[in-house]
Amino acid sequence: MADAMTEINDAWNQFNELLESGTQMSIVTKIILSIIGIAIMILVEKNFILRRWEGIVAATDASWDDRIFGPLRTRIYIFTIVGGANVGVLWIDSANPGWAETGAPLFNAIFIILAATLASVTVKFILPEILNRFQRQSAVTVSGGNPLLVFLLRAVIWFGGLYLALSELGIELFGVLASLAVFSLIIGLAIQQTLGNIVNSFMLALDRPFEVGDRIEVDGVMGTVMSIGILSTKLLTLKEELVVIPNNSLVDSTVTNYARGGGDGVARRISVQMDYGVAYDEDPAHVKQVMLRVARSCQYVLSEPRPRVMMTELGDFAKVFRLFIWIGDYNDEIVTRDYLIERMDRAFEREGIVIPYPTAIEMATQELHPDPEVAAKKLQDKEVRRQRAVASYRLEEARLRKEHSKITAELEELYSKVKSGKITGKELADMQDRIRELEQSLALDMDLDD
Repeated sequence: MADAMTEINDAWNQFNELLESGTQMSIVTKIILSIIGIAIMILVEKNFILRRWEGIVAATDASWDDRIFGPLRTRIYIFTIVGGANVGVLWIDSANPGWAETGAPLFNAIFIILAATLASVTVKFILPEILNRFQRQSAVTVSGGNPLLVFLLRAVIWFGGLYLALSELGIELFGVLASLAVFSLIIGLAIQQTLGNIVNSFMLALDRPFEVGDRIEVDGVMGTVMSIGILSTKLLTLKEELVVIPNNSLVDSTVTNYARGGGDGVARRISVQMDYGVAYDEDPAHVKQVMLRVARSCQYVLSEPRPRVMMTELGDFAKVFRLFIWIGDYNDEIVTRDYLIERMDRAFEREGIVIPYPTAIEMATQELHPDPEVAAKKLQDKEVRRQRAVASYRLEEARLRKEHSKITAELEELYSKVKSGKITGKELADMQDRIRELEQSLALDMDLDD
């Protein structure tokens, strides 16, 4: 160990002697040695510092440090190269001062720009994580507040960095901006429409009403966002037609985002309503129970919120029942509708529930079968199934009444606590969220007859 330390000290002394004798070296030799020194520094950083840092980053559960590691690593390499070049210039110019003084402002400007990029990247990845920790989660998961704050802070950093860097070079930033103002006005008038699209794309990036991959609807056009460009946004419709919408039109239109509207923090969840008409002599409890059973058998239908069935209309020739279901992903809506329509038809036929024909003429009672014995057997089977379904649905009604009473009691208790004024801060906000959730549950509950 002592021998190794002695060898290191000897090598360091030889290196110092080499530097002290630098005045006797040629400029080419000094440049080569400077490049070798920079390469050694980069290798040391890569193998002993950055590699261990990368291991620490990979071991953590957070994702932001993985995203920030690559940009920071690149800037550290650039910082090392520029710093090594600065030191090399000072060493090369030790015999004949002049280069270092001339190049000092340039190196200072580069260092300022690098520091600004480091600060900007840090704000880009770390600030959203900090803000999300203090931001309450809501049903709508996209908000323009955080991106706008991050952008403004990064803009301030870049403006300050450019101002200081140009000042080092003797350039007045405000003077440059003033001289460009008249020229920019002339160009702006010539390409006003194009600039409007560019500015609106900038505003879309700030507000972020949708992202690539979201399904949106604009002026009756529904499709998936394929790209958000400088001049336009491209949608791919369900018919696989590519629709190009200028950003000016997009900003001035009402946009429906199906990928960010779900409740309970489930962004892609949607509510689907389907109507079914049955004959007037059918028992509503029987029909509701069969429809609920079919809805619960579908793999795409969520168990929470629970499927609901309500009688919504007494039509000219049918009682109309509306099925309310929730799907976890709006992309499954078409296959879910196909499943429910097909299985509902089979279930109605199996249960003997008649779907009447839309006619305006007076008809005798629709026969179940031409053979009286078969018809009687079907009627008997239908009555048995009806009684079972009615009994099952009555149990469902009793459970719903009990749950309805429980929700009502909890709501009354929460109302009294909020009105007392003793609850404040986050506890009050959570309590108000709970009240809205319970009120929504009551609104979705079926009307129960006594």
